[in-house]
Amino acid sequence: MTPTPSPFDAVMNITPRPPIVFVSGQGSWLTDSEGRTYLDFVQGWAVNTLGHSPRALVDALAQQAGRLINCSPAYYNDQMIRLCDMLAQHSGLHRVFLANSGAEANEGAIKLARKWGTKYRGSAYEIITMDHGFHGRTLATMSASGKSQWEHLYEPKVSGFVKVPLNDLTAVKAAITPRTVAIMLEPIQGEAGVFEATDTFLRDLRALTRDCGILLILDEIQTGIGRTGRMFCADHVGITPDIMTLAKGLGGGVPLAALLAHRDVACFEPGDQGGTFCGNPIMAAVGCAIIQQITQPTFLDAVTRAGDHLANRLAALSQRRQGGEVRGKGLLRALNLNRNIAPRVAEQALARGLLLNAPRPDTLRFMPALTVNLEEIDRMIDILDGVLLDVAAATDAT
Repeated sequence: MTPTPSPFDAVMNITPRPPIVFVSGQGSWLTDSEGRTYLDFVQGWAVNTLGHSPRALVDALAQQAGRLINCSPAYYNDQMIRLCDMLAQHSGLHRVFLANSGAEANEGAIKLARKWGTKYRGSAYEIITMDHGFHGRTLATMSASGKSQWEHLYEPKVSGFVKVPLNDLTAVKAAITPRTVAIMLEPIQGEAGVFEATDTFLRDLRALTRDCGILLILDEIQTGIGRTGRMFCADHVGITPDIMTLAKGLGGGVPLAALLAHRDVACFEPGDQGGTFCGNPIMAAVGCAIIQQITQPTFLDAVTRAGDHLANRLAALSQRRQGGEVRGKGLLRALNLNRNIAPRVAEQALARGLLLNAPRPDTLRFMPALTVNLEEIDRMIDILDGVLLDVAAATDAT
């Protein structure tokens, strides 16, 4: 028999999706094609910095679309220059390449480090990365990542990545050889379940890389642009990497990423790096609007307050429902449920109008808009509390 056609048939099946079609959003809320509303604590995986359809981004898109949508990356445009200047000013780095996705920015970081190694470190090319790290879905960034389920996928992988445990400086030191060109890590491993590199580990890595004459690459794709209550997560520990990558929150919902590098490391030559839409003026205009909002005098203080409120409410909920630790910084948090029920909890939460992410069987991840208010956090906790109670009861009954 011919299978009954589905309205989703033309969409390539690359991830399980519920049969819901979202058609609009505002702030922390989404609306589907049936008119149902949902409180969104996923926000495109920490992408929608200012929430859904914020006025600042709508205006930036409309105004720039009326001026210039695209020109060849072979030419400068005013928004490209403006955004690169902003990022250089706030990061302490000097050169910026604008890209379209975090994977593309990380691919560029890998290429730049290897080019630098060829020129300045005897053709060194190996990059030390962390177990359980996540750097993207291109072949090189998958190879750099430490996800065990990718170990035998798309073989042969790109070689030259040495994995060590997060927060294990002894293992890092043991992995460094004359072939090593860089150490690359996320300050907080978001996809792994929100596991933090300690302040001491990050400071020691900065000192170690300088002592060894190798590069420090920070993947701030999920943590950068205010997510942890500072412009960059590295700001919490007072370090500046040699190379940093940004995406997600930088575009606030549009495809925008950036590769930042110290002037002494930025050794690409014409033809080494590029892309048809890199530095696109309409995307860059959105990035400028995001930076302008994030750098308002009270914005990051409000993120910190909301993050503290979220963490406190999650900790109280966890104690009440026999859960585990709360991890993370700012508005990137995770709750260990102490049981492998996270996917069921996320599924039941969706049925009750709440979007949550379960990166591990025992863990929920919370990535609301940086503009989320305390009442919306409380509403999320109330829904989640009911879901946890019902899922636990159903689990115990079986």
